[in-house]
Amino acid sequence: MSITIYHNPSCGTSRNTLAIIRQSGEEPEVVEYLKTPPSREKLVELIAAMAMTPRQLLREKGTPYAELDLANPKWSDDDILDFMLAHPILINRPIVVTPKGTLLARPSEAVLDILPNPDIGPFAKEDGEVVIGADGKRVVR
Repeated sequence: MSITIYHNPSCGTSRNTLAIIRQSGEEPEVVEYLKTPPSREKLVELIAAMAMTPRQLLREKGTPYAELDLANPKWSDDDILDFMLAHPILINRPIVVTPKGTLLARPSEAVLDILPNPDIGPFAKEDGEVVIGADGKRVVR
């Protein structure tokens, strides 16, 4: 089974998503996209697979989003892609690719929808928030 996660180890959501994938019994290919950004072609492919626009994938918090005036509607999709390639921190994360689909795993437990084996048993996020209870069922918030 081939699973890829575009990961930022400094991001709690990304770390939690990676932990969920591993608890499912899979060892994904981990792409630290800040060190090894995707090519333009790969980024376009990921965005299309998620049925998103480049603007929907933009990350605002902790990025140069405001300084670059990226809220301005004057920027085209191509412009947004150029900004993401120049500043990979603008790419929201984690993006997970499995044979069952591609998604932006926010919240991290969204990844369960595309895992080959989503029955991972009890699971709590780093902050203690329970995602899967002792009964093996997702905790709905």
